Amino acid sequence: MLLSTSIQYEQEIDTLTLDGNYCSLVCWNDDVNTFEWVIESLIDICGHTKEQAEQCAIIIDSKGKYAVKEGSYEVLKPMCDAITDRGINATVEVMTN
Repeated sequence: MLLSTSIQYEQEIDTLTLDGNYCSLVCWNDDVNTFEWVIESLIDICGHTKEQAEQCAIIIDSKGKYAVKEGSYEVLKPMCDAITDRGINATVEVMTN
């Protein structure tokens, strides 16, 4: 007598799908705002740690711009407005695949 056992596995897979609403919050370099002000703003508005905000500020200064946060437009737009209210140039840009 031959016994056959069959085990079936269910696998759950999470998939991140990008749609036209996935965006980046980009901060732009200028000659007006200090590193300290940009760092403080990123901590207060974006929830960055001090180290993250410092790294972002260095990249913004050296590259001219940097995407400091990613997410939906609905989440990033108020952050962008708060950053620009502080006199820092920022935009929300749609990410491409």
